[in-house]
Amino acid sequence: MNDALGILVPIGGGDAIPLATDVMTVGRRSSCDICLDFQNISGLHCELTFRNGVWHVRDMGSTNGIKVNGRKTPASSLAPGAELDISKHKYRLEYTLPDGIVLEEQPAIEDEIFGQSLMEKAGLTKPKGATGRR
Repeated sequence: MNDALGILVPIGGGDAIPLATDVMTVGRRSSCDICLDFQNISGLHCELTFRNGVWHVRDMGSTNGIKVNGRKTPASSLAPGAELDISKHKYRLEYTLPDGIVLEEQPAIEDEIFGQSLMEKAGLTKPKGATGRR
């Protein structure tokens, strides 16, 4: 992997993207460290950070979100081999964990949460489709 801290490998083909610094922005803007020039990628889509030998991803308020291993999430640590969906574009993260580092399973953030309005989350309105009868 040369001097890179890891690589993002496009699933389905394409050139691997070296992860060369410990903070990398990903988005459609040419000013991003990783420029993905696709319509469904936000200008600043997400940020990858390398802390204590582990890669992490954080959504930066993108329109189409991110998924880690098929689960939508606002932020997550990334184990070696993790599948990262940036909008509809899939990548596999390849890097080596330092000796002694063990990643625990991330708590799942259910997709239903993202489909609720703030009023529904607060319990102030009924979810769509609720009849009110018990």
